[in-house]
Amino acid sequence: MRAQLTIDKIEIESILSLLATYRLLPNFQREQTIDREIANISISPEEIAIALQQFQQRYQLTSQEAVQKYIQIYSLTDIQLQAIALREYKIEKFKQQTWGNRLESTFLNNRANLDRATYSLIRHKNPELIQELFFRIQGGEQSFAELASQYSQGAEAQTGGQIGPIALSKLPPIMADKLRNSRPQQIHPPFLLEEWFVILRLEKLMPAQFDPQTQQLLLNQLFEEFLQEQKLQEQNMIITSSLAVSP
Repeated sequence: MRAQLTIDKIEIESILSLLATYRLLPNFQREQTIDREIANISISPEEIAIALQQFQQRYQLTSQEAVQKYIQIYSLTDIQLQAIALREYKIEKFKQQTWGNRLESTFLNNRANLDRATYSLIRHKNPELIQELFFRIQGGEQSFAELASQYSQGAEAQTGGQIGPIALSKLPPIMADKLRNSRPQQIHPPFLLEEWFVILRLEKLMPAQFDPQTQQLLLNQLFEEFLQEQKLQEQNMIITSSLAVSP
């Protein structure tokens, strides 16, 4: 008779079914993939101390009271908390060991996509209103921030229309191109962006630099691409296996 793993008398198959129902199964599978990849990453006693310190700094666990509160919120034991800290450290060490020597070339190949910008926009679904607001700004009748706060139909209305800094690669191509080729404070006439009519102004363009922040960003991107490749390989293996056993 097949032995089954149970957790609080619930069969593991039921746990997986619940994860699927709660839409947590993809994340669970992702974490399992990560565990397989970092299984051979070793940590020295010195690194254990560093890992725990970094974990506490990252989550602002600067006192024993804060640590205990964190443990209670997530229903952890002290051992589990340490295991989480060491796992996060292993993941970062895996990234460095796998892609650390490729970061500079990756940066140079993707530099344009890593530029960041701070910009202001006003968006509305009424093209006539947007055109009128553009003329008011051009004529100096009202400020961009004032009109954005009053008329813009997105969350940017809360900040006077200002957004960023944000990587140009995360913006729609039409916006990224306009910002990349703008002068500071240059205002672009209304244009259509999906269902919105938009007035756009560049505040500041920040060319990418090969600094620690950018290096971490690249490591994270390479890691995510790697996980996606692993996921596709696993899916292809499942499909191949299914076809092999088909009559």
